[in-house]
Amino acid sequence: FQDYHGLPAFKQALVDFMSQIRGNKVTFDPSKLVLTAGATSANEALMFCLADPGEAFLLPTPYYPGFDRDLKWRTGAVIVPIHCTSSNGFQITESALEEAYNQARKQNLKVKGVLVTNPSNPLGTTMTKKELNLLVSFIEAKKIHLISDEIYSGTVFNSPGFVSVIEILQDRKCKNTETWNRVHVVYSLSKDLGLPGFRVGAIYSNDDTVVSAATKMSSFGLVSSQTQYLLSALLSDKKFTTNYISENQKRLKLRQKKLVSGLKKIGISCLEANAGLFCWVDMRHLLGSCTFDAEMELWKKIVHDVRLNISPGSSCHCSEPGWFSVCFAKSN
Repeated sequence: FQDYHGLPAFKQALVDFMSQIRGNKVTFDPSKLVLTAGATSANEALMFCLADPGEAFLLPTPYYPGFDRDLKWRTGAVIVPIHCTSSNGFQITESALEEAYNQARKQNLKVKGVLVTNPSNPLGTTMTKKELNLLVSFIEAKKIHLISDEIYSGTVFNSPGFVSVIEILQDRKCKNTETWNRVHVVYSLSKDLGLPGFRVGAIYSNDDTVVSAATKMSSFGLVSSQTQYLLSALLSDKKFTTNYISENQKRLKLRQKKLVSGLKKIGISCLEANAGLFCWVDMRHLLGSCTFDAEMELWKKIVHDVRLNISPGSSCHCSEPGWFSVCFAKSN
């Protein structure tokens, strides 16, 4: 048998790549990395580690529809939405955080943490330093956890650049504090390197207990030794990874610009975005009424008549009818 929970060479190559994606502003210790079969397994494992059945995590809306499966189905955890609105570009606010927390308490739910995706799926935006500092201050005050799903960190194709929550912790001099141990990062090679079929994900945590528990749980979703050997060689080729990330970002920028300009010509606007593989498209003016039923009617027309497979905002728990997620990362 190979090293059951990760070859040292691969774990070192992966943390080096994670640092490279973040402009080498932060470093990662391979001993605090847990390998999983994709980010799906990583997020579920963290739920098992941090929340008992019936306990809650707060998630800003709109959020990735798969979280309803990944975070809840087997763990019994509860998702409480942090309602974000188009009035400020769906950014997280202090009032929205407090409202979600209080709503959970009214339902007699114990809140164990907040989970965010940065860059956001489905918005295609990066979180600002102000938002990240707000989140860290919030979890400090409530003494809860923060999970930052950063699987799109290498897709940022426009300014502002990507800021990892780990960089914020360093700026706030949180090292070796309770807060330092309450922040956990999820990463994957599925999006940044276009390798979803390889099923390579990771949890990074400074909490030794979380690392130990997650490592044991990862036994049910391991990354094959052959995959690790192959990717260790690939990630160690800095010339390749630098060129790949740069070229990928250029192509994403071109695709996104083409979609946005094309929609603009027919009177449809998009949320201003700088990352990811999708646009958050505003079709509120095309609804027969400002309801989610009208949104579903429009979605059916787009799917069946236009033959375009897009996601309605309601599937992402958006609180405003008429927004849709459209993926533009398609080859010619």
